[in-house]
Amino acid sequence: MTVPLVFAHRGASYDLPEHTLAAYLRAIEEGADGLECDVRLTRDGHLVCVHDRRLDRTSNGSGLVSARTLAELDALDFGSWHRAATLAEDDAPLDESHTRLLTLERLLDAVLDAGRPVRLLIETKHPSRYRGEVERRLVALLRRYGLDEPRPGRPVQVTVMSFSPLAVRRVRELAPALPTVLLLEVLPRLLPLGRLPFGSRIAGPGMGLVRARPRLVPALRAAGNAVYVWTVNEPEDLELVLEAGVDGVITDRPAHALARLGR
Repeated sequence: MTVPLVFAHRGASYDLPEHTLAAYLRAIEEGADGLECDVRLTRDGHLVCVHDRRLDRTSNGSGLVSARTLAELDALDFGSWHRAATLAEDDAPLDESHTRLLTLERLLDAVLDAGRPVRLLIETKHPSRYRGEVERRLVALLRRYGLDEPRPGRPVQVTVMSFSPLAVRRVRELAPALPTVLLLEVLPRLLPLGRLPFGSRIAGPGMGLVRARPRLVPALRAAGNAVYVWTVNEPEDLELVLEAGVDGVITDRPAHALARLGR
């Protein structure tokens, strides 16, 4: 059986507020092989780790992430909505690592400081009012950190993901050596089962698609593609993807997946 990599989806986001520094540090402590994050551009051009287009679900703000400056977003609380806030002791409220907006730069610094190999999956969110500027800013930032291509012996390796085939193509044009994942909620049209468009060699099907199309993972692997599945939280789903031989498990509960793998 293939032993897959375990990626913490938005950090250890079952236990702590998603996309916060605390959630990512918890996942690193738990031994996750890698971390997954979503990035959006602020109005003044900064890459921030936020999943939704709007602020309402995961902060005490409202409106579009893309319409706010970094300073405006930094003033919001991104953690008190989570159940972790209600479980915290009265004399130990959540600190800023649980509530402060996380920029991609801050996350990169934390990963580089981890003291061990960590893989980072970065998803660019589309549609976006900034279109290709998201990928251009991302590749420029990764290049500044020296992370725009895999290098032997480097502890941090970055892979860029998107549901947008155009965004994946854009990344390949900007940084040809950077691994990319095409995320899938439905199968690509007009392509044989197992084939990916635009030269991607890693598929990222959702758990629902894997359940609905049991031949998909074997077909992808037979075509030479790696397979990272999201979001694998339930024990029966974990057993299903392990039996299918996936290469990566993206989960809100990395400690549970690692325990099942005996790690």
